[in-house]
Amino acid sequence: MSTSIQHLHARRIWDSRGRPTVEVDVQLSNGAQGRGVAPAGASRGSREALELRDGGPLLGGLDVSQALAQVNGPIAQALLGMDACEQAKIDQTLIALDGTSLKSRLGANATIATSLAVLQAAAASEGLPLWRYLAGDKAVRLPLPEIQIFGGGAHAGRRVDIQDFLVMPVGAQSFDEALVMVANVYHAAGKLMAAAGKLAGVADEGGWWPAFDSNEEALQTLTRAIDAAGYRYDQVAISLDIAASEFGRAGAYKLGLEQQEFDSEAWLQVLLGWVNKYPILSIEDPFAEGDTAGMQAFTNAVGQRIQVVGDDYLVTQASLVAQAIQDKACNAVLLKPNQIGTITETVQAMDVARTAGWGMVVSARSGETEDTAIVHLATGWDTGQLKVGSFARSERMAKWNEGLRIEEAMGGKAVFAGKQGLPQKPA
Repeated sequence: MSTSIQHLHARRIWDSRGRPTVEVDVQLSNGAQGRGVAPAGASRGSREALELRDGGPLLGGLDVSQALAQVNGPIAQALLGMDACEQAKIDQTLIALDGTSLKSRLGANATIATSLAVLQAAAASEGLPLWRYLAGDKAVRLPLPEIQIFGGGAHAGRRVDIQDFLVMPVGAQSFDEALVMVANVYHAAGKLMAAAGKLAGVADEGGWWPAFDSNEEALQTLTRAIDAAGYRYDQVAISLDIAASEFGRAGAYKLGLEQQEFDSEAWLQVLLGWVNKYPILSIEDPFAEGDTAGMQAFTNAVGQRIQVVGDDYLVTQASLVAQAIQDKACNAVLLKPNQIGTITETVQAMDVARTAGWGMVVSARSGETEDTAIVHLATGWDTGQLKVGSFARSERMAKWNEGLRIEEAMGGKAVFAGKQGLPQKPA
């Protein structure tokens, strides 16, 4: 039966911050349907594809009626009749129709929701879950979770400067066991914070909202939480998302919490001190997106033993990943489909990273919905790692729970990436 696109429709829905976002439904001529949703980030790289928001007084300027009009108008006109199974052609049509370097005409929120909806419809037309459709006949692994315990930076009113304090259950033997381990650490951390009077609530992504007196106190408390949960550091390790572009400008890094300012070299020494003192296995965006020398120096110092991830530094762009490989500026890429605007461009960035032996982390955004597509992407693409946020709030738990369902569906063939999901060719 034909898999041509027969109908395409966008609507406004609401994300986990109560802000509007774009949802797209696609129906094929054979009756198969797919749905795609655009998430939204709080901290963004300057080279990230742009959302199309309305501006003006309504909803703080964040409404998406213009993006919906792009989907229901020119995008629908361009895609109707096209074969949903030809994802690259679909996405190239979106790229050409937009005609800008950062998706500013159509909006990356419009293009990624459409791109993902078409992909879901193609999988449905084959009667396959999305992960299996993407994997084809290849054996793939459940990804190693990277889960926030404390939120900070733009996710928690900048109560601490570091954006995410996370854990990676590298000692788990299955996805199910990985979540059990994280649950124990998450609740142990909450109890420690409450007992110390350091618990201020829950942050944007479900992690604890801290009331720490320094950024390092968060590291100390997280290490204690791993201890309290009864795990060794080779079982549960720490991951940090520094999001240094949020507080680093022109080679100066200013920590608001401690009212301290560091030049690039001094900031490097701070980070190296943390890596040497605490069980840290991964650090994301340790330097600002424009500080290539800082990224290189950090990767040169620790890239043989920990994962150094580019997020704002790479914005899921294949060309930037290729340049970073050449520069030896990190050894892993964060993959956010809405950061680049189409599924095909996300795959291109992933393929460049995979060829180099880099780590690949499929990531959610801080503004999320109950959509679970990224779990299928991480599994079907066999990226080895998945970062969704914390172990609380339904827009996060919907994704972790979907991983459990996929693992169960795999049955005896299920394989968990575990520590093997980390870079296989360290920098």
